[in-house]
Amino acid sequence: MKNKDKKYFTLYNANLRTKTIVVIAVALILFLIIILSSIFVDKTTALATNFTNINQPPSLEYPFGTDWMGRNMFTRTLLGLGISVGIGVLTSFITTIIAIILGVASSLNNLMDEAVALVIDLFGSIPHILLIILVSICFGTGIYGVVMGIGLTHWTPLARVLRAEIKKIKATDYVKLSKQLGHNKWWIAKKHIMPLVVSQIIVGLILVFPHAIMHEASISFLGFGLSPHEPAIGIILAEAMNYFSLGYWWLAVFPGLSLLLIVLIFDLIGENVQKLLDPQSVEGK
Repeated sequence: MKNKDKKYFTLYNANLRTKTIVVIAVALILFLIIILSSIFVDKTTALATNFTNINQPPSLEYPFGTDWMGRNMFTRTLLGLGISVGIGVLTSFITTIIAIILGVASSLNNLMDEAVALVIDLFGSIPHILLIILVSICFGTGIYGVVMGIGLTHWTPLARVLRAEIKKIKATDYVKLSKQLGHNKWWIAKKHIMPLVVSQIIVGLILVFPHAIMHEASISFLGFGLSPHEPAIGIILAEAMNYFSLGYWWLAVFPGLSLLLIVLIFDLIGENVQKLLDPQSVEGK
């Protein structure tokens, strides 16, 4: 009975996780559709100033209120989230590709493994936000600099996970047997190692996304990211700080909550996908 009960609850938890992922994914898709609709918005018209409607509180006409130049905060927030999502997608793929390359390189021999470990420790020892700012400045400010700054610095956690997983796979009997049969290291990496780390790569790609857009907002808030004329969330929040003490709370609250919502949704999807792809990782929880 105990084994049957255990199997039943395992199946029940798997079904519950699947349903949770579907619900969160639907919410994310609807949210992304709204954000991506900003592509079709005319920025010149949407961000037009109207000094007769400055600092208007939220209303039916202006759901997020207006700012100190009479601009519609809902439109500014929508455009800012569109920029954040675009940067998040690009940087996530750059980060994942770098982590995969280093993970595969670490499987070639002990010398490469030590070199990869050294590079991971080197990048991990530098304060993250400082490293992003330095790399972003090296590539120039603006969207290109931000993408390169975040994309070239966010790969360390995923690379560390892939390296550890690959070392564990290399110690298995079937990999040792493949070596005895004369298969080269690239063949073993392609046939034995990569298929077993796909789940870590998928989860890593999803979980990197919210970190990327949060760091984009952070460095833009500090003035090292996107240009001030861009309607980025970090810039909106930085500007709102000058008016927050005057009671214009909507200038910061709605953009900040919108950013946190999309970060939370992606984080929940990543955690549930990890539980679904690797149920053993949560058996003891």
